[in-house]
Amino acid sequence: MEEGKGEVKHILLAKFKEGISEQQIQNYIKQYANLVNLVPSMKAFRWGKDVSQENLHQGFTHVFESTFESTEGITEYIAHPDHVEFANMLLPQFEKVIVVDYKPTKVQL
Repeated sequence: MEEGKGEVKHILLAKFKEGISEQQIQNYIKQYANLVNLVPSMKAFRWGKDVSQENLHQGFTHVFESTFESTEGITEYIAHPDHVEFANMLLPQFEKVIVVDYKPTKVQL
């Protein structure tokens, strides 16, 4: 398999700043999800809130997962004007954020 080819997950862990309402957060999530319709290389979007009982979340409350067919697809996504506009609006709403891209790997037993 070529290095850049194959499914890639783009994970964003976030904690929204104090004072941002749940309705505002829901609006941001809808806009984030709509990027699937605007950015051709973005194939899927899912999100969720932390429900862990281990208390190891370090304050992060929301997880956003986007799926791409390749690392090149993420490069296209990052530069896409609709993503740039959205990211410039969303990122200032976070107190904390981490972004990780990874290629899912099956374990051979």
